[in-house]
Amino acid sequence: MKVLLLNGSPHKDGCVFTALNEVASALAENGIETDLFHIGTGAVQGCVACWRCRETGDGCVFRDKLYMDFVEKMRNSDGLVVGAPVYYAGPPGSLCSLLDRAFFSASDVFQHKPAACVVNCRRGGASATFDRLNKYFTISEMPLVSSQYWNSTHGFTPDEVRRDQEGLQTMRTLGRNMAHLLKSLSQGAVPLPPREPRVATNFIS
Repeated sequence: MKVLLLNGSPHKDGCVFTALNEVASALAENGIETDLFHIGTGAVQGCVACWRCRETGDGCVFRDKLYMDFVEKMRNSDGLVVGAPVYYAGPPGSLCSLLDRAFFSASDVFQHKPAACVVNCRRGGASATFDRLNKYFTISEMPLVSSQYWNSTHGFTPDEVRRDQEGLQTMRTLGRNMAHLLKSLSQGAVPLPPREPRVATNFIS
């Protein structure tokens, strides 16, 4: 079993990486492989609502490497943890641009896979960022993995994050809970629930 860890910070080895590394260590201790994927520092194409992905069934019309690599890695993973810094009490726009496109155009690679997000902030805005990211999961039928507290660490540098003992413990607890849920789901004793045909209700008629 494998969990994809998405580092949504422009800093490859920064605070978010430090938090995700703690999750990864707990997963490894429980026999779960991890794949760390960094969003990078380049510009990220956002969704333009062209609906071509729904017309063709072949994913987003923008076939950039970041999107293609992320979707392929998610296709081959059993769970997802999205890591983000806090920008003005929310996730970075580049991360949301990638997630908007991936979750809309490739929803099948996310469905029923356990998910969680972790956020790092210097001081505030963590819970708002946490709430924003969780919405990607709850609209995609992904079981949310919980921890002992909201999944946040605090610090302006990786060294400061490593001094946030409660935050790091929260990350480890999240990793252990993710491993437990993945192992439970792998037993396959209960079939997945059936899906009804999708209904969309518009409020203007």
